[in-house]
Amino acid sequence: MNQLLTVEDLSVAEIDHLLELARSFDAVLGRSVPKVPALRGKTVVLAFFEDSTRTRASFDLAARRLSADVATFAAGSSSLSKGESLRDTVETITAMGVDAIVVRHPHPGVPLAISRYTTASVINAGDGRHQHPTQALLDAHTLRETLGDIEGRRILMCGDILNSRVARSNIALFSKLGAEVIVCGPNTLLPPHSGSEMFGVSVEVVEDLDAVIPTIDVAYMLRIQQERIADAALPTLREYRSVYGLTVARADRMAPQAVVMHPGPMNRGVEIDPDVADSERALITTQVANGVSVRMAVLYELLGPGQFDDRDSGTYALSAEFDLINPDGSHDETQQHAEQEVVR
Repeated sequence: MNQLLTVEDLSVAEIDHLLELARSFDAVLGRSVPKVPALRGKTVVLAFFEDSTRTRASFDLAARRLSADVATFAAGSSSLSKGESLRDTVETITAMGVDAIVVRHPHPGVPLAISRYTTASVINAGDGRHQHPTQALLDAHTLRETLGDIEGRRILMCGDILNSRVARSNIALFSKLGAEVIVCGPNTLLPPHSGSEMFGVSVEVVEDLDAVIPTIDVAYMLRIQQERIADAALPTLREYRSVYGLTVARADRMAPQAVVMHPGPMNRGVEIDPDVADSERALITTQVANGVSVRMAVLYELLGPGQFDDRDSGTYALSAEFDLINPDGSHDETQQHAEQEVVR
């Protein structure tokens, strides 16, 4: 694997492998010095053509935790504003010797187009309404760490499905892992579908949120993307909340073990009540935290361990288990010494 553009590109075996890598990086992030030299000498460019807080920050942290160099591409202050084509911009960035380009763009398909103009690995960090594969991976990681196996779990995706790249990616990935996916939302915010299929994936489409709430394991609430919808697509936010919002009353009717998820940013008081978002069953901040370890796993899988010069007695190679190995092949198992070497 040298690109990550869509969930469809991933087999179940590859998903399992990335999630196992993420578990290993969870342990790294739990150290007093949460850093390893796995990608020392590699360069990652963050090319975000659309506003982002969580995804951008977590990719930045993930690359730095792996000791990669990070460069940020600001579209508004680049030569694109002078009329340079995206292709010329990408080829210019590639010529500087970068290893990976993380792309977010408001138009579907741009990360795929960029991948044709560069030898660097390209990671889709969200392209319009199309895909957001690392969000789906971090959500799967969060559920596995919280509930165990995803197979057989009933996962509700509720809200603005039509405009949500998260919905498209998560429906595909959860289905690959054997979950039962239930979709609920206003008809004006649902994509074309049959009663049992959406985005080419088998789903259960329901109209009555209250009828399904007691039967689910996960309530995954989606933001109303007002920047992408016409006014006529939705009556009022108050009416939306009354029919499709996860209110305190609805959350109280969920099974005791059921959890609540949201990809952020949230419209508190619309798709989810503040008291529900801040409750013990909500995994929203856990999703954000897991974004770093999952994106570390993706970067590590795409770029591989950095190269180290064995003639330099001060350098260390990284084993598959993320332990530090001395140049002579001997192991140094003391956490204190490992952490000292990581920050040199």
